[in-house]
Amino acid sequence: MTYSTETLSHSNILAATTDLTTLRQCLLDLFCQLAYQEGDFVLSSGQRSSYYINGKQVTLHPQGAVAVGRLLLPLLPVDTQAVAGLTLGADPIVSAVSVVSVYENRPLPALIIRKETKGHGTMAYIEGPTLPEGAKVVVLEDVVTTGKSALKAVERLQAAGYTVDRVISLIDRLQGGAELYQSVGLHFEALFKITDLQKRYRELTL
Repeated sequence: MTYSTETLSHSNILAATTDLTTLRQCLLDLFCQLAYQEGDFVLSSGQRSSYYINGKQVTLHPQGAVAVGRLLLPLLPVDTQAVAGLTLGADPIVSAVSVVSVYENRPLPALIIRKETKGHGTMAYIEGPTLPEGAKVVVLEDVVTTGKSALKAVERLQAAGYTVDRVISLIDRLQGGAELYQSVGLHFEALFKITDLQKRYRELTL
């Protein structure tokens, strides 16, 4: 669907002021309208799928970004010191949460984890402010399938000396990610399950 300022015409008001329950429904509708497609797709994991979710259609949408930030911030433990994620899917998510955190008087820096080391300068994997040793970081993700992408971010953060024990995703495709995180001692939570999207998609397209 082509971007339009008319998409969810009231969401510009809802994203900034509404209660989180209503905002969650607005975000779900945005995912169904802009990000969810059915067809024959090959995922980044190499698996074939009858549907595809392009989360960036929502996380880079102005109302979508605000909704993501407002909905994810309350899910972070109170002792969280930063949010982080693997580029590219998590970039707008960690940025949105960081910006919203300032307005909620809970400022949290955002870290972006490169897939490959920086080819010059510091040769760093992690971009963003340098945090104290042992700082508690939560990894954010847009869509979890096998869970390996976010796990790579976790491992690189831990190698840098940070404490990471939690992954939060916008959508869980229910294809093994949760089980992978559990197997390595990580807490996992998703804002939506794929079944939530598919049910709402059917309702909107009937």
